[in-house]
Amino acid sequence: MFKRCLLLLLAASVISFAATMAVAQDNSSNTPPSSAPMGNDHYHHGPMDPAQHAEMLAKHLKLTSDQQAKVQEIFQTEHSQMENLREDTTLSKQDMHSKMMDMHKNTMAQVRAVLDPGQQKKFDEMQTRHEQWGEHHHGGPPAGDQQTPPQPQ
Repeated sequence: MFKRCLLLLLAASVISFAATMAVAQDNSSNTPPSSAPMGNDHYHHGPMDPAQHAEMLAKHLKLTSDQQAKVQEIFQTEHSQMENLREDTTLSKQDMHSKMMDMHKNTMAQVRAVLDPGQQKKFDEMQTRHEQWGEHHHGGPPAGDQQTPPQPQ
């Protein structure tokens, strides 16, 4: 079950990356891909590095340097909390999974709060694509996962 939780987290990172790339293709079809060392192989080996995750969002959402720093700090906090949670042997696998999902939802809410209304709209679209990809590739949302529709603008 622990491996399943880790696999779910890995899948969420990959899905997040894939959804972001889909949005990027829609927004910049004439822009050549970045030559940064962020190939797909990296994302198959574990969760995305908080700095890389923030950089990716900065590019796709056109974050200011202040926003990027805040988002990176949010991702770093989540990363540390997830690591601590993985080391907690007192939790059942189900409790660990539930806490990880809650942490991730909280992180996404914190990131969204840093964004301006236009960025929030793009971010919500990215999240929707992320959820749709997950439903398509994993047969539906995880048990107990209640999807929150994007807030109207």
